Amino acid sequence: MMKINRAGKRPIWQQLLDQAIDHITNGVWQPGELLTPSRELAQQLGVSRSTVQIVYEELLTRGYTVTSRRGGTRVNGWIQFTDKRKEDAPPLVPPQLPELPLLVDLSQQWFRSKDNWESVIDFSPYQPYMDTQFLKTWRKSYLNASSELKVSSWSYGDAYGFEPLRRQIQRYLSLERGIHVQTNQILLTSGAQHSIDLIAQALLTKGDIVTVEDPGYPVAWMTMKYRQMRIAPVPVDEYGLVVEKVPSEAKLIFVTPAHQCAVGVMLSEPRRQQLLHKAAQQNAWIVEDDYDSEFRYRGDPMPTLFSQLPQNCLYLMSFSKLTAPGIRVSAVIGPAEAIAQLARVQAFTYRHLPVMEQVTLAHFIEHGYFMRHMRRARNIYRRRHELTQKAIVASGLGNKFTLRGIETGLHLLLEADESFDEDTMTLRALQGGVRVHQLHSYCLESKRKGWVLGFAKVDEGLIEEGMYRLAETVL
Repeated sequence: MMKINRAGKRPIWQQLLDQAIDHITNGVWQPGELLTPSRELAQQLGVSRSTVQIVYEELLTRGYTVTSRRGGTRVNGWIQFTDKRKEDAPPLVPPQLPELPLLVDLSQQWFRSKDNWESVIDFSPYQPYMDTQFLKTWRKSYLNASSELKVSSWSYGDAYGFEPLRRQIQRYLSLERGIHVQTNQILLTSGAQHSIDLIAQALLTKGDIVTVEDPGYPVAWMTMKYRQMRIAPVPVDEYGLVVEKVPSEAKLIFVTPAHQCAVGVMLSEPRRQQLLHKAAQQNAWIVEDDYDSEFRYRGDPMPTLFSQLPQNCLYLMSFSKLTAPGIRVSAVIGPAEAIAQLARVQAFTYRHLPVMEQVTLAHFIEHGYFMRHMRRARNIYRRRHELTQKAIVASGLGNKFTLRGIETGLHLLLEADESFDEDTMTLRALQGGVRVHQLHSYCLESKRKGWVLGFAKVDEGLIEEGMYRLAETVL
């Protein structure tokens, strides 16, 4: 018999429905059993017949019961599946999860912060400078942009990305990087890794040979390998990528020419011309990751490869280093036909980026906040860059390591000889309150050793202390 709690918060019909479903699922009401007629049940419970009819209609709608014109309402003759199994029945287990490639975890380890975040001087190379002033201006753009947003902007968007933001990026690239393109040559993504993944899906086929720098950006080769490309690591020397070792069968060459990711050198002009000629000759893509070239401390930023060979180049830019990693907006710039192909895959797999980040960033750039933030960040980075170099020399680290990558970007390299015990020394440094990145974590086949030091986020008052702590670790 069902019961009613008239003082309860749940409606009476809902109380009755819950009890009815419980009776059916637990076998109190057997399959095929005829339910009490609604009029009779209503009288038994002291409720209106319409209340019982609502319950019966809901049971029918959900498939718990079946009805016929003359046969009344009966419990559906299904086989109820519950955890109340016989004792000899095999235990229920979830579907088996496929084993993911090891590189999925490796990519997470490369970015993952360790414990005791606040207790160490952190020289992680992928963190830009952020402060309350940036947050204040970003919040202002967010509020203003959202108040101006039309209702239509909240519908499904363009797979290429928010068109006003692409116009702002188009203007920025033309003025700051000498790249002159149309908006249909710009595709917005949610980060460099997303861009690389789209390129692998849209412009390559399974088993294609992809050349990457070694050492180099780990996520590039990890993403390509996950998409079942064959990875061909090519060494890097003091002039950048050793182009003559790029395989003639390579379909894509991933390169960081303005500030090599890890070693920090610039691709020399002879190597640049050699690379451009090779890509054109073997009809290969060059993916130019220009992740921090805006921060150059001697002279102007280097010209882009894209501006010299636009038909073979895909230029990657990201606002993670320029503003904040939490703003997941990046861009791929390339030939219109290639970008259209990327957009088709984007529309199929991701549809489009979230609207508010794009709208806010467009406002942030258009109203001058972005360039003011960039000028302020450049000055801060220049000071921290100089302080880091001086502290390396003063602490004696310059006698133990070779300092590289000092002209551009947000990190330096302290390179050691191959006998340097990276694992032990890095752990010892962390125990001493300093976090650094091992050069080996950027390598595939290379045996180069050392520490990659990012200085962008380190408070200026802690840089010298951090270098002296490192010196105590190894000297």
